[in-house]
Amino acid sequence: MDQQKQRKREEEIEDRVRDYWTIRTKDFNTVRLNELHGEISGRWIAELRKLLPEGRTLSILDAGTGTGFFAILLAKDGHKVTGIDLTPTMLEAAKETARAFDVTVSFQQMNVQETSFDDESFDAVVTRNVTWTLPDPEKAYREWHRVLKSGGVLLNFDANYADNVRHKNQKESWIKPEGVYGHVGMTQELMQENAEITLSMPASEHRRPKWDEALAEKIGFSSWRSDETLGKRILQENDMSDAPMFLFWARK
Repeated sequence: MDQQKQRKREEEIEDRVRDYWTIRTKDFNTVRLNELHGEISGRWIAELRKLLPEGRTLSILDAGTGTGFFAILLAKDGHKVTGIDLTPTMLEAAKETARAFDVTVSFQQMNVQETSFDDESFDAVVTRNVTWTLPDPEKAYREWHRVLKSGGVLLNFDANYADNVRHKNQKESWIKPEGVYGHVGMTQELMQENAEITLSMPASEHRRPKWDEALAEKIGFSSWRSDETLGKRILQENDMSDAPMFLFWARK
């Protein structure tokens, strides 16, 4: 596929993803607010502290920030955080929540695969449930490698969500409004759209995080590791049996 056709295909996918998350913003934000106000946020920040460089205020990029969960959590912990996302309604919700928590975060609309940041701008890049939504995850990994400072780290939290779709396991996707992980307010139409988007993405074709490890080596990260027990520690009983959350960690 030539570059022009490839870019057109990516734009069509990005438009579809943006439209889906625009519809989902309010309900998605409900779940993230539940996390921020609940004890699970304590487990998340404890995990992040273990994985990030120690002993100083960090410049952190939250790639695909959504409604700002990681960005706000890390800003509360004293770091300088920039959150980017493709969906304007998500960013508006993130800004509102940041004001409510009295933290400063720079939220910007931007494609995580093609950012406008200078080389070596950040000490860390964090991203959650994003790579599975991307038309070209390798491009995103290369971009995150580019904007990281030497010795900086990437923390990618994700799951093999395509497995949940293939197994038609809707039980673990639908949750009550007070839940902290999963889908709130889903219609059958939205569930179908989610399934079609999930299975259309390149990440759905691979066994992860082994695939992520291969990308890290190809791109030139100096070291990396995976942890497939992350979901049990953080999400606990909310972790999906068909799509458990994993951590992929890499150092530039």
